[in-house]
Amino acid sequence: MVISIILKKIKSALTDLTPIILVIVFFQIFVLKKPFPEMGGILFGYLLVLAGLVLFVQGLEMSLFPIGESMAHALARKGSLFWLLTFSFLLGFSTTVAEPALIAVASEAGKIASKAGIIKPGEESLAKYALGLRISVAFSVGLAILVGVMRIIRGWPLHYLIIGGYVVVMLMTIIAPKEIIGLAYDAGGVTTSTITVPLVAALGVGLASSIKGRNPLVDGFGLIAFASLLPMIFVMGYGVIVFR
Repeated sequence: MVISIILKKIKSALTDLTPIILVIVFFQIFVLKKPFPEMGGILFGYLLVLAGLVLFVQGLEMSLFPIGESMAHALARKGSLFWLLTFSFLLGFSTTVAEPALIAVASEAGKIASKAGIIKPGEESLAKYALGLRISVAFSVGLAILVGVMRIIRGWPLHYLIIGGYVVVMLMTIIAPKEIIGLAYDAGGVTTSTITVPLVAALGVGLASSIKGRNPLVDGFGLIAFASLLPMIFVMGYGVIVFR
């Protein structure tokens, strides 16, 4: 039974990875017309990626999705709006501030800003800038999840909030320093990564399933859209403060 499940997971991961491998092999052999360097290392790395993907997906199914949904159910049954909103904000904040993609982007942005003379050179200044960027993004995601939960509870139309949010993004783009705009737009993508998405999606679906009159398919999704929208606004605001 266990072996059958493991083989099924490996087959699924192989199916997901095969298109990537085919593209790389095609361009390396038929376009670049060069052999693969360090073939042994590449094959070993592929096996590590395959194992990591299998374990990651299994971990999501066993832990993150169930705990997100169960906590949403429990908080909805408790009937306390304060604790539900507090949990939503803290969940968005904590998962984002620990997001590996955001940590990497913030660190790289700090190095580039230091080299460009936008911030003072030195490790302390670089670390302060990167931390400020991470906190700004994490706070915005926490606020976004809070607003998304309120939308599910109150039944607010999703498209009004999304359209309004992107209008604000466009207005912020006009006044924000040009050095921060690209980073702000990228921040919307890196926040919705391996840690944040599973928990946030599970929270939305679990909450919508617990509230009478809400459809998990219609009302349970949309939180991730907020999580990628507000960071763009907040990062541009952070750039206005830091660069000016």
